[in-house]
Amino acid sequence: MKTILLASAAAATLFAAPAFAQNAIGSVGVTYSNPSVEVAGDDVDADVWTVDGTVALPAADWTVTLNGAVDYTKAFGEEDVTGVAAAHLTKMWTSDVRAGAFVAANDIGSGNDPVWTVGAEAQKYLSNATLTGLVAYTTSDDSDADIWTVGGDAAFYVMPNLRLNAGVSYNNVDVAGGDVDAWTYGVGAEYEIENTPFSVGAAYNRADVDSIDVDTWSLGLRYSFGGGLQARDRAGAGLNVSSITSVLGGL
Repeated sequence: MKTILLASAAAATLFAAPAFAQNAIGSVGVTYSNPSVEVAGDDVDADVWTVDGTVALPAADWTVTLNGAVDYTKAFGEEDVTGVAAAHLTKMWTSDVRAGAFVAANDIGSGNDPVWTVGAEAQKYLSNATLTGLVAYTTSDDSDADIWTVGGDAAFYVMPNLRLNAGVSYNNVDVAGGDVDAWTYGVGAEYEIENTPFSVGAAYNRADVDSIDVDTWSLGLRYSFGGGLQARDRAGAGLNVSSITSVLGGL
């Protein structure tokens, strides 16, 4: 019952987000992912359905960006529903540089304590590209883990309605018994269907965590409000913590 209430409340919040401000810009999407976990030569697959949303709200000289997602996961013969939420506060310091800070909570509704992340982030806007970088600290009481993350992403607009991106992040995980280094790599594409607010996307991510490898393919459908692909980026609605949560999912 708790997970059903969590999913219902989060979904209602995401779909109501455009009504919070006349100048709001963001998107709501549905994504299917198929992570394949390789441990000691054995592969284990999972099915993950995600409903997510992002909204960027102007607040004087600042921008408040809110992210939320609900994941339905089926793996090892079991099913689970969890959530993630994040809030960002950023500002345009020059005409083409946005920077600020964020806080995120992962594994909401899992029955464990949330995994908390705080960090700083920045974006550089070019005529046909967006460069994103972040530094973050994560703590997980249940796993007794502390994690430092440095990540970056480059998005290139082949056309105004077609974005290609590639990203990488490095994680240093301090757990009981020692340190573990983890790397996450990813590429993706999103195509906005002409004269509609809908877009389709695909992505591939790989996480190397010590002796565990996770390969994830995903496909999604997205609805944008307030602007298209590049407008979302420049308004702060492209900020997210995917490079962090892709590694944290196993903690």
